[in-house]
Amino acid sequence: MPGTFEPLPGGGAAVALDDVEISIIRSLAVQLLELIGPGPAEDAQADPLAELFAEGPSEPPSDPVLKRLFPDAYTDPEEQPAGTREAEERAAHSAEFRRYTENDLRAGKRENALAVIRSLDALSPAGDGGAVLKLSPGESQQWLGALNDLRLAIGSRLEITDEDDTDLLYRLPDEDPRKPMVMAYLWLGGLQETLVTTLMP
Repeated sequence: MPGTFEPLPGGGAAVALDDVEISIIRSLAVQLLELIGPGPAEDAQADPLAELFAEGPSEPPSDPVLKRLFPDAYTDPEEQPAGTREAEERAAHSAEFRRYTENDLRAGKRENALAVIRSLDALSPAGDGGAVLKLSPGESQQWLGALNDLRLAIGSRLEITDEDDTDLLYRLPDEDPRKPMVMAYLWLGGLQETLVTTLMP
């Protein structure tokens, strides 16, 4: 089981993680939380209707990682030049969609990252270091979402846009300063893949 998720009887998944792996995942999840930003203000939480009708931003984020996590809903497959009527309509539709969905998307991603942190913090250490993480079906889905977001965030920092970029990562020399981030990206990809396989019916 080391490094790979396996199914649990009755649903869910389990994986053995050593102390370093636990520390890396937790640190990345905390960084993701900081990037996504805080939740709604206290007064919005006190008034569920205010939270329900709260509008989000209409402009895409400036940070490339957030732009990858919260992409425009209406992309232009033909790359219409800026200033054309089609491009302006697409931008208006994207802004409208973002205004009414981004807060919920952020809340979901925030909750997934928090679920990762909470489950790691609740681990009981094994005698030889590390621990076995056991997730319920619901927690497994949250982990899956968080692993995907972490890979998107790291991939954005590494400027990975397609499969060819991923192939190049395997050939990076050890002295390349991006190497630790590349190793984390590939390792999280392996975890994500085994979790997907585990959760398949």
